Amino acid sequence: MIDFKEVDRHIESTLNSSLSELGRLCAQPSIAAQGVGLTECADLVAEMLARRGFSVQILPTAGSPVVFAEREGRTDRTLLFYNHYDVQPPEPLELWKTPPFQPDIREGKMFARGVSDDKGHLECRLAALDALLAVGGELPCNVKFLVEGEEEIGSIHLPEFVAGNAGMLAAEACIWEFGGVDHTGVPIQYAGLRGICYVELNVTTGSLDAHSGLGGSIFPNAAWRLTWALAALKGPDERILLPGFYDRIRAPSDRDLELLAGLPDVAEDYRKTYGLTGFIKGLSDELDIKREEIFSPTCTICGLTAGYQGAGSKTVLPATASAKVDFRLIPDQRPEEVLTQLRAHLDRNGFTDVQITLLGAEPPGRTDPDDPFLRMVADTAQEVYGVPQLIAPMSGGSGPNHAFIQELGVPIATAGISYPGARVHAPNENIVLDNFVAGVRHTARIVNGFAEG
Repeated sequence: MIDFKEVDRHIESTLNSSLSELGRLCAQPSIAAQGVGLTECADLVAEMLARRGFSVQILPTAGSPVVFAEREGRTDRTLLFYNHYDVQPPEPLELWKTPPFQPDIREGKMFARGVSDDKGHLECRLAALDALLAVGGELPCNVKFLVEGEEEIGSIHLPEFVAGNAGMLAAEACIWEFGGVDHTGVPIQYAGLRGICYVELNVTTGSLDAHSGLGGSIFPNAAWRLTWALAALKGPDERILLPGFYDRIRAPSDRDLELLAGLPDVAEDYRKTYGLTGFIKGLSDELDIKREEIFSPTCTICGLTAGYQGAGSKTVLPATASAKVDFRLIPDQRPEEVLTQLRAHLDRNGFTDVQITLLGAEPPGRTDPDDPFLRMVADTAQEVYGVPQLIAPMSGGSGPNHAFIQELGVPIATAGISYPGARVHAPNENIVLDNFVAGVRHTARIVNGFAEG
């Protein structure tokens, strides 16, 4: 029987050491989109795991290496932790109060790129295991880690890796890479992730930019070609115009809607946080907003590039233009089908000259929200947060959970240290230190609860 008062005391007494280790990890750049520091960061993660008595392997993929580690515990049950060591690009650098790869603690928070997504979550898992080992002398169950380096670019090579190493990764359950509390401080668990099809669209109408006075009346303009093509993807009513796009969609169940109704209202918090005056599609009802947020697929222009965008004026006619577009997918849509639909739709509308480059693709994946493992994870939050986790049927974000569900057959739960103000993917990414401590305490209870079956 684990004495959790002792576990909690150990977590508090070693907090500075945990934060120091986290700071060292965050100080190592590991930017997947730019290919910066990934091998070095994988080595550092392997070192952290080996220091705790794990048997560690750094395994190659066609992209960034995967770190795999395992250690036996008291029972023969096996819990798998999935995390990633790569981070988003830190730009725009001028918006950071302190440099992104120089971790800084101030006002009860730690700031750094990757401190929440996802290096802080990895340190949270390790700190929880440290406390269990210190108090109990051994892990309550077998523990495995899979830590990848391409999550921020769509986990391009991970599904193949999981399928090819299913025996090595075998477990009874999995804790996913993220988690935390909502804007009211209530812990939320997500029982699934939307899929994604992320593409770059490119148009070239000439070999070089032209003077707009020379070519404006007679040369094709790449920027106009691209904007016309983009306008063909979605109507003013927000309906996505790709033929067949909605054919596979599975409507949320009555249980899904029941879970959504039980979640805290988010509309006012979104208005305040993001400076919104309202929502698209005329949404105003709270349940409708919650439903649309996760059970409606999207087509989002994530970035546009063409011509001159610096200070002052430059009269130029662009010869090239590009846009990054993501489609968030819901059960049972498939990214490969959406890619085919996109090509056919552009061709049908006269945009055969628009090139499509696939940058990332993941199917949606879900675990039954009433799975006993998810319920255990939710219930063990009570002792830490004063309330059990609320379970959301799905998250609006995406990740490679489908590969784990399909290839390993594991239920996947989320729990962790984040909060709505963490600014993940944005300048001044941060964690609240109190949330970190709570996440470590909860993780320790999850591992013990899982071991007890």
